[in-house]
Amino acid sequence: MELYFIRHGQSINNVNWNNSEYTEHSDPFLTESGLRQVEYLAKYLKEKQPITNDKAWNIQNQYGFGLTQIYTSLMERAVGTAAPIARALEIVPFSAWTEIHEEGGIYAREEDAKQKGLSGKPRSFFENNFPELKLPDNLDETGWWNRPFESEEERQPRADKVLVDLLARHGDKEGQPEQRIVFVSHGGFFVRFVSAMLKLPWRQGAFGMKSWFFINNCSISRFDIRKEDILIGYINRTGHLPAHLITG
Repeated sequence: MELYFIRHGQSINNVNWNNSEYTEHSDPFLTESGLRQVEYLAKYLKEKQPITNDKAWNIQNQYGFGLTQIYTSLMERAVGTAAPIARALEIVPFSAWTEIHEEGGIYAREEDAKQKGLSGKPRSFFENNFPELKLPDNLDETGWWNRPFESEEERQPRADKVLVDLLARHGDKEGQPEQRIVFVSHGGFFVRFVSAMLKLPWRQGAFGMKSWFFINNCSISRFDIRKEDILIGYINRTGHLPAHLITG
């Protein structure tokens, strides 16, 4: 199985990261720059979708991607990134995977209600704006989150379980075609998921320093998960974006 982890486009929270007067949005939407990033990304993946040489070593995807499944978090910035990719690739199945959301979930950022769990977008929001997205059967008008703020203790076990579920759904099986999966997700979850794959202690670095995997908006990272190996092809590829649209 090949896994392509794509971080969402620039969100309104991303662009206001250092703005002390800005109150973070609980479910931020894409900026104009984010929408442009998504256009470039979708165009690139459409152009590179066909596998042009199935015999050659293709670790850098120089011979195409051949994607077989797209999954997205149900946070608005992720779905807003994933849907244009799905539209560009047309027949590739496109589904929500609720548990690949960003750390914390959907929660209030205002001082008087800080970290109070909120509802998240309802079913009708996704059906009206992203009709091509296959939604969970249990998603209704009460919203997809409807939980308390996700605690620190809940985060790594969630990523660990996503890895187990991913392998169960799409791991290499004798006699079955190669699965090439896309996750459209988030920077914090990326670090958790890499920690799950590589059995890394959370944020631990040499000499007491803290580690982090930095990935840009609309970047692509590749992991090949084989019978006995996890191979890291590349992390944080942004060559499909013009320089002025490379954002954090």
